[in-house]
Amino acid sequence: MAEGLRERKKRETRQRINRVAIELFVERGFDRVTIAEVAATAEVSVNTLYNYFEAKEDLVLPPDQASAQRLADIVRDRGPGESAAGAVLARLRDEVERRDRSLGLTEGFERVFAMMRAAPTLIARLEELGREMTDALAAVLAEETGAGPDDPLPRVVATQLGAFHALVFAEIGRRTEAGEGPDAIAAAVVALLDAFQGVQGEPLATYAVRKGEQTCSG
Repeated sequence: MAEGLRERKKRETRQRINRVAIELFVERGFDRVTIAEVAATAEVSVNTLYNYFEAKEDLVLPPDQASAQRLADIVRDRGPGESAAGAVLARLRDEVERRDRSLGLTEGFERVFAMMRAAPTLIARLEELGREMTDALAAVLAEETGAGPDDPLPRVVATQLGAFHALVFAEIGRRTEAGEGPDAIAAAVVALLDAFQGVQGEPLATYAVRKGEQTCSG
């Protein structure tokens, strides 16, 4: 369905607010810029800004990009014959190959990363987001495998995948801080993916494999 004029204007306004906020935060520091200053620079009212972003942290970590459902959604969307771990690894490989913006594999991200590292509330939000991702993934795995409430396996698998997901982003952050470029960082992340895939045991590699579509006869 084609995007309507109203939807396009809302998207453009949201993108402008986000872009302006990041520029101000990078220039002056997250804690030194107020919501009112972001709104004024983006030429919108404070109320309008809050219609698009519920909290100041959302200006840096928009819920549609930094979603607590990220890992759960990846697993929900996996194809027939694909395991939960396989789906997560495949998505990360695809994002690295595309230099997806959500991974920070873009020129100039080092300034954004430095800004985020200097803001305790953003670091706390990232840690909370990691816990929420693991919880959401564990719930999906339990539902799909029919695990009982006392079965620890969904939580164990979700914790392993969540920890590896966090490791990928930590590696990107570490190398960004060291001044490495997107291509070098991408190569290092691919090596990390290869290493994880190489050491994961069969129980993890084959956990929650999605069955193929059932066909009816007769």
